[in-house]
Amino acid sequence: MGTILVYSERDDLAYELISQARRFQAVRGRSVAAALLGDPGDRAADFFAYGADRVFAANHPTLTGLRPEPVSAALAQIADSANADTVLVDSTRRGKELAPRLAQKLGAGCVTDAVAVRWENEWRADRSALGGNTVATDRIVSPRAVIAVMPKVFERGAKEARSGEVAQAPVTADAPPVRVVETRPKGGAGTSLDDAEIVIGIGRGFAKQEDLALAQALAEALGGEVGCSRTLATDFHWLGEDRMIGLSGKRLKPRLYLAIGISGQIQHTVGITGAKLIAAINSDKEAPIFEMADYGIVGDLYQVVPALTAKVRK
Repeated sequence: MGTILVYSERDDLAYELISQARRFQAVRGRSVAAALLGDPGDRAADFFAYGADRVFAANHPTLTGLRPEPVSAALAQIADSANADTVLVDSTRRGKELAPRLAQKLGAGCVTDAVAVRWENEWRADRSALGGNTVATDRIVSPRAVIAVMPKVFERGAKEARSGEVAQAPVTADAPPVRVVETRPKGGAGTSLDDAEIVIGIGRGFAKQEDLALAQALAEALGGEVGCSRTLATDFHWLGEDRMIGLSGKRLKPRLYLAIGISGQIQHTVGITGAKLIAAINSDKEAPIFEMADYGIVGDLYQVVPALTAKVRK
């Protein structure tokens, strides 16, 4: 019997992948294994609780910093040890760099940025295509597969009282060709957008950077976080790229997403389709964002947002 191997450097994403791998287990009859690189501590217990049958722990000096070259080499060796025919990783920035490197080492087919994965006598993965205007289905017909899945595509299962086998995986890995000479903390504050229950999305309807304080005040009143469209992050640099929502940024599943001054082009809205409730404020009644919004206000954000903030604070 083959194995589905799961790896993520973030435990919260690993839990999602493990939970789904266990669901696939019922369809394919595969066991579920997870890889822990570096010092595993007591993390294996949670991996078992979410559905892993085995955990392969590997600690090697070259794995410090989790550079993609040694990590892909270590995972390839673990995949062989686990008799894995499928490897699921997260499609974060690091995951998207890791997946093709690992696939090359395994001789496997590879898909990144998957927004849906299913088994139909072969792996099939959906991903956005043509600038987010459509969804393409990729088939993996090779005997082995590496699939990088976008965060929050899979639902995290409930923790159960389970135990499993922890195997120490001796790995050999060469030092990466790139040497890190300095690291600096990335700018930005607040909760990660991935974890926020309420997200205020802002776009080009704001005339200048100073006006973003209006959105921040509303977010604070609601207990939420501020995200933005691609233009505000990459062109105007008003917010960091970690705040960007959409095809080139994050895909979110908040309880409430409030779009302010965002027209609603597909490149942005692919990032909010998982929101439970969508509301929008825009001066253009024909803005595409209203087509997917549950509630909408047609009006000048400079009048509506302060009034809404004051109402929430009462």
